[in-house]
Amino acid sequence: MLLALHKPYGVLSQFTPEPGSAWRTLADFGLPPHVYALGRLDADSEGLLLLSDEAGLNSRLLDPQHGHRREYWVQVERIPAPAALAQLARGVKIGDHHTLPCRTWSLDPAPPLPARNPPVRYRKTVADGWIAIELTEGKNRQVRRMTAAVGHPTLRLVRARIGQLALADLGLAPGKWRPLSAAERGLVAPSL
Repeated sequence: MLLALHKPYGVLSQFTPEPGSAWRTLADFGLPPHVYALGRLDADSEGLLLLSDEAGLNSRLLDPQHGHRREYWVQVERIPAPAALAQLARGVKIGDHHTLPCRTWSLDPAPPLPARNPPVRYRKTVADGWIAIELTEGKNRQVRRMTAAVGHPTLRLVRARIGQLALADLGLAPGKWRPLSAAERGLVAPSL
C-alpha cells in the first residue's frame, strides 16, 4: 500500500508524540494501521508525504544513489539574485556536509498554495520571494540550511513533488490523504 498525504504545518512525520511537544502527529489523520512515513518533513514544513506498509520502499526511494528527485517550493526572505540560485545549484556547505548539485529556479508568480495557519510573518521592510529546489538527497533540515547559507532564510517550505508525482495533481487539501493508483505509483518511481 502506498498513500499520499498533504501534510499540513504543525504536524510531526511520525505517529508518536514527542514528550512535551505541542505538535500534532500522523495519528490524528485516520491513516490505516501499520503504515509509516517514507522520509520526513519537519513539523514546520508542509506538502507531499508518502506513507507505506511495504518494507524496503524507504531506501529504494530515498537513497541518493538512486537519484530520486524531490521538488520543494521555498518562500525566502529577500528576492534571491541569480548568483544565489547558482550557488545553491552548485551545492553549499551545511555543517560538515557539502550538498550535492541540484536544480534551482525562481517561482514568479508565487505558487498557488492554501493559506498557512498560522500565517508566515510579514515584514513591510523586507521583501520575500519564492524559489524551487530539486534535490536527490535529504539531510536534516537541508533546504532550510541551504537557503540560510546563501543569505535567504526560509519562511515557508512545501514539498511539491516526489519523482514525477506532483502534490498539485493529487487534489488533496492540507490534512487529507488517499491511496495512490498503480499509474501514480509509477510517477513516484518507475520500479514501483
